[in-house]
Amino acid sequence: MTAVPYRVTPARIGNSSGLWLPAAFHRDHPQFASAAGHVEVLSDTILLLRMESPAQSEGEADDDSLMLGLFLDFLSRQALTADDGPVPYTEEMAAADDELLAGVTVDAADRARGT
Repeated sequence: MTAVPYRVTPARIGNSSGLWLPAAFHRDHPQFASAAGHVEVLSDTILLLRMESPAQSEGEADDDSLMLGLFLDFLSRQALTADDGPVPYTEEMAAADDELLAGVTVDAADRARGT
């Protein structure tokens, strides 16, 4: 998926302040049309906005998805806050991973679940 930047502008919503997303965002990503979410401040100029589609909000995510999401959130936070910034994945790292995983077989039950 190609990243498309969307301009966010301040908005007054009742007695609260909010951020307004343009119609193009909702056109391009209809799954977030009625979504709620969470915002996390990563630095003075960077916010991480994590939106949940209505299906996710209703608890349709299973435990595996939840754990994967938490793990990926942790990795993202570590990468964004590391002193040296994100570390690029190199050919040497890929070779080491291949060596580590050589001979590993996937259990048939895991294949049936799609993992």
